Amino acid sequence: MNALPPFKSVRYAGRAPGTRLIVLGAVHGNETCGTRAIERVLAELDRGDLVITAGSVSFVPITNPLAYANGRRTGDRNLNRALQPTDTPREFEDHVANWLCPLLAAHEVLLDLHSFHGNGQPFVMVGPLDNRGALEPFAQATREEALARCLGVDRAVDGWLDTYAAGVAQRRRAAEAAGLAEALEMDPRYGVGTTEYMRSIGGCGLTLECGGHEDPQSVEVGYHAIRHVLAHLGLTAEPAPPQRKLRTLSLASVVDKQDAADAFVRDWRSFDPVRQGELIGRRAGGEPVAAPHDGWIIFPYAAAAARQEWFYLARASSRFD
Repeated sequence: MNALPPFKSVRYAGRAPGTRLIVLGAVHGNETCGTRAIERVLAELDRGDLVITAGSVSFVPITNPLAYANGRRTGDRNLNRALQPTDTPREFEDHVANWLCPLLAAHEVLLDLHSFHGNGQPFVMVGPLDNRGALEPFAQATREEALARCLGVDRAVDGWLDTYAAGVAQRRRAAEAAGLAEALEMDPRYGVGTTEYMRSIGGCGLTLECGGHEDPQSVEVGYHAIRHVLAHLGLTAEPAPPQRKLRTLSLASVVDKQDAADAFVRDWRSFDPVRQGELIGRRAGGEPVAAPHDGWIIFPYAAAAARQEWFYLARASSRFD
């Protein structure tokens, strides 16, 4: 741990008051498009090609340096789960959280840049509608929706934490039936990552899935999203980007692997449509896993471990119509 580079953020402030924005890259170490996009914007700011005229923006090019140094998703564990400070740090991500969470709290708006396995179109993950519920109370849905419309992508997905919590309940029942001990992953708040934490402390935030890990276009998507958000929030003097129409899906359910040998019947990609009853995969013992309803597959992960998320299913939504 001592050989790793220190945590690093870079802040630019304008002369006029304004919004405090933070942009993250490499929350997952193998998702480098955000790092490359941030580096490109930093170079423009340092050359004076782009100027922050109001408010401030902080950039974190590499949020999880251990995972990034090893070129993998995680260091000791997934930073984007159960994110919160702790007085008893044990894993590397605990130290990241103790640095990152106060940094997030010093800002109002978060843009977190990610990528995904395989190929597919970029999309934005948005938070819930305004609500006073116990799981994710929120009062800035209108602000998040306007941010989502300015990013330059055509798809939005919501329903993350509700669906994740339902998946945790399902996972707990399966673990109890198998006589397995309670684990961190059995906590319904385990789905809290950067944007969920940001909302919990009064801010708002978006996760932009810029494209596939290996797709060079994902860097372009991240770069233009940063520029658009800076303009939309009035941090630069550039014209505000247009508000785009978004096709919206809401996550409806999550299916876990029961065994590491569970396998898909084809190479699924996010936003592939499925019909009720369509075969998606087979369990290690040969049992079929079929779609319980019409919808779309989101976040298929063929290499998932046992008792981890294998894929999500989504339904159409009229939220952004």
